[in-house]
Amino acid sequence: MNVTATPAAKSSVVLEVEVPQERLARAVDDAVRALSRRTKVAGFRPGKAPRPVLERVLGPGAVLDEAVDHLMQTAYREALVEKAILPLTNAAVEVVQAEEGKPLIFKATVQVRPEVELGDYRNFNFRPEIETIDEPKVDKVVDELRDQNASLAPVEDRSAKKGDYTVIKMEGTREGVPFEGGTSERMPLIIGEDRLIPGFEDNLVGLAVGDKKGFDVTFPDDYFESELAGKDVHFEVEVRELREKIMPDLDDEFARSMGDFTDLANLRAEIKARLERNALDKARHEFADRIIEYAVANATLDLPDVLIDQEVEVMHDEFRASLARQGITEEAYLKVTNKTDADLHSDLRPDAEKRVKVLLTLSKVAEVEGIVISDPDVETEVERGRQRYSSDPKLLKYFDSERGRSFIRSTLRRSRVVESLVDAWLGAHPDHPALPHVEDGPASAMDSASAESSAAIDATDPGSVLDGHHHDHDHDHSHDHAHRSEPADAAHVDEPTAAG
Repeated sequence: MNVTATPAAKSSVVLEVEVPQERLARAVDDAVRALSRRTKVAGFRPGKAPRPVLERVLGPGAVLDEAVDHLMQTAYREALVEKAILPLTNAAVEVVQAEEGKPLIFKATVQVRPEVELGDYRNFNFRPEIETIDEPKVDKVVDELRDQNASLAPVEDRSAKKGDYTVIKMEGTREGVPFEGGTSERMPLIIGEDRLIPGFEDNLVGLAVGDKKGFDVTFPDDYFESELAGKDVHFEVEVRELREKIMPDLDDEFARSMGDFTDLANLRAEIKARLERNALDKARHEFADRIIEYAVANATLDLPDVLIDQEVEVMHDEFRASLARQGITEEAYLKVTNKTDADLHSDLRPDAEKRVKVLLTLSKVAEVEGIVISDPDVETEVERGRQRYSSDPKLLKYFDSERGRSFIRSTLRRSRVVESLVDAWLGAHPDHPALPHVEDGPASAMDSASAESSAAIDATDPGSVLDGHHHDHDHDHSHDHAHRSEPADAAHVDEPTAAG
């Protein structure tokens, strides 16, 4: 058997296989026996019908088709072994020649794990950037604390102004007919925040409790309800309640009410210290992100579609979960945006491609740097998964599987290699302020949204594919994430297509 392997685009290989005519002849004989055993032919016992009779029943090409199919499966497996190829997908097969008395020739295109060629990832010319914490930034936090602890008091001696809390009765009509969502007996809102139609709340300024007013407004052209987009409507409103926010006095008593603080100066000092710690943590994360961008920009790799396709599914699941947290169904979102699942996948694909490139590049850097994750570290994460997802059998099964453990191992390796690069730079620049983590302990593989989504679709981490282990199966930062391609059965080829 002659086999040639030619690299192709998107981390794929084209195998051209030529099988001797003698093997095709034997495959034809085997096909006659196999078809005869499983085909009922009148007048013949199972396994005894001759080829001409079988072809009258099954069609003139049935025997040869059966022979070619089985021989290609066998020859494909042999070609993979001969060329030491580990496929990520089933092969797309093109039959070049399948005639009795001649060699069987076919091409099989298969996606393989990508080769990652690293460029420089250490000799960058940027530094961590630490935000300066000044008094105005402390003032902003103090003002936020006062706002959070403010009280609401009825307004009795003036009319409404921006910033007031009000409850109104409203009735909206379009051409004299009430429209859905335009009527409410008690609609709470904060005047000036423009939560409703632009211009609506401006008409409430100057009204007092009990006052009524009618006015016209226009819905925005991009309003999600197409029937109202760009349309003029009329509202009749009545102010039922009006309250104003009373801020607590900025004094020592306020400071003590916030916790274990002796006075206002003590509160401000603690706020400044916390902001400075957060600034150092933010600087570390942003510095790590820039290192990742630098490493990825200098790396060369050709991504197989199967890894991108799977990452699209992971991101789709993350998006679906994000909508659910907001009380929105995916069906409602697609209806409002006038999109299909295919549109959504198309939108997600560029970011999925970037994410896979990051994951594979970091996994390769971790390999070069000799980052090893011990089995006890993996088991610690598995236990975290058991505790975190104790009520979800599907997720528990994933994190307890070999595929789930590979996800965990790859996630931890990537996280640790980035932290090691940050620490190495800091070690080489002792004049630079330390950049400690605010959070205690190492990053957990369970802390990213992608962990749950990867488990939900039973995904394989791209890093484990790169390592050759693919047979096992809010305050986010790219180096804290880890993701996953469902590997193919190496013995399987897709339905062949005839050449020409």
